Amino acid sequence: MSLHNDKTPRSGPLAGLKVIDLTHVMAGPTCTLMLADMGADVIKIEKWPNGDDTRHSVPPKIGDEAASFLMMNRNKRGIVLDLKTAGGKEVLRRLISGADVLVENFAPGAMERLGFGYEELHKDFPALIYCSLSGFGRTGPYKHRRGFDLVAQAMSGIMSFTGERPDGPPVKCGPPLSDITAGLLASMGILAAYSHRLKTGEGQWVETSLYEAALVQTYWQSTIALASNVAPRAMGSAHPLNAPYQAFEASDGWLVVGGANKKHWLLMLEALGALELAADPRFVNGSDRMANLKDLEAELSARFRTQTRAHWLAALDEKGVPCGPVHDMLEALNDPQTLARDMVVEVEHSTLGPVKTIGLPVKFSATPGKVRSGAPVYGEHTREVLREHGFDQAEIDAFEREGTIVAASVDRKEQVA
Repeated sequence: MSLHNDKTPRSGPLAGLKVIDLTHVMAGPTCTLMLADMGADVIKIEKWPNGDDTRHSVPPKIGDEAASFLMMNRNKRGIVLDLKTAGGKEVLRRLISGADVLVENFAPGAMERLGFGYEELHKDFPALIYCSLSGFGRTGPYKHRRGFDLVAQAMSGIMSFTGERPDGPPVKCGPPLSDITAGLLASMGILAAYSHRLKTGEGQWVETSLYEAALVQTYWQSTIALASNVAPRAMGSAHPLNAPYQAFEASDGWLVVGGANKKHWLLMLEALGALELAADPRFVNGSDRMANLKDLEAELSARFRTQTRAHWLAALDEKGVPCGPVHDMLEALNDPQTLARDMVVEVEHSTLGPVKTIGLPVKFSATPGKVRSGAPVYGEHTREVLREHGFDQAEIDAFEREGTIVAASVDRKEQVA
C-alpha cells in the first residue's frame, strides 16, 4: 500500500491548472477531487463559521476529523473566507483573477447575490471556465429547487425500478448515485471546455445537475420505456434486457453470473452440469429466457444452492463465464485486485498521520495522477494561499482580526516519504 504526502511534486495531466473550489458536500467535491487527483491545484474555499457540511457528517471520525470530509477533499488546499464581508469578496476576486476554473454548487441565485455570478465574472475574466452544479439545472420549471440525491433518484425513475420485486416499495440505490455522477459529468465538461479554451482562448459556463446525472443512469430503462411505452419495474439483481445476468445464492453465500449471450449461456450450463436446459424451449434464446425469467431463476437457483460459492466461481471461471462473489464493503476494499490497482492508498494528513483513502480510478501511462496530500484542516492553507496571491502579512493579519478569514495553526505530523 503506497504512502503519499504533500511534499510530493504536483504531477498528472492537469498539473498547472488552477481551480477555485466553492463546493460542498458531495457532487461539487467529487468534481474537484477528480481534477485534483489529475494534478490540478485546487483551492477549496470553505464558509465561515462551520465549513463544509461533511465536516459534521459523523460518525465515523478519524482523530478529530470527519472521515467523510477526509475522503472527499484530499489533494486540495483549504482556506476559510467569509464571503459576506468586503474583505472576503476582495480575496475571492483576486484568487479568481489567477484561476483557470471556478466550480460552485451553491443554491440557485446565491452566487449572483454575492456578486460572483457567471455573467458578471465573464466580463472581467473571459477565459475563466465557470462550472455550476445544481439540483435541476439553470433552466426549466424546477430551476429554483434545491437538489438532493434522494430527490433526484426518485424523480428520475431510478427508485421505481430498484428493489426486489415489481410490487415492492421504492428503493434508493445505496451510494449517492446522482451526486457522484454529477461530479464526474462536471469534471468531464470542464475538461471539454478547457480543450476549447486551449484552441480559442475563450472560457464558458459549464453546468450540470443531479437530476440529469440520475437520468443518464437510466439508459437501459429509458430505452425500454421510450420504445414500448411501458415503465420498467424492479427486478432484483436481474437485467432488464438479458438473462441470466444476476445474483444467485450458493450454499454459503452469493455470487453473480453473466450468462446472457449464447456462448456464455452454454458454457454456464456446462459448469453447472445442466446441459439439458439448453434444449428446454423456455430457454433456447435470449428473448425466451427473458420471457420465462422466473422459471429460469428457479431452475438455476436450485442448482447453485447445491455447492459452495467457491466451487461455482472456480467452475465458471474455468469455462470463461463472467462471474464474481458478492462482496461487502470491507471485502471489496481488501480484494487483491483493488490493492493491485492502487484503489486503496494511504495519504499523509497534516495532523492525523497516515489515512486510508480511495485511489485514482483513471490511469495515465505518461502523466500519472497521484494522491499527494490529505484533506486540509479548517483554514490550513489560508495564509499560504493569500501570500501567493500578493497579500502581505499586514493585510492577512487585518483580515484575520476582522473575521474575513480563518487561518489555522497546524501542528504537523512528521511527513513520511
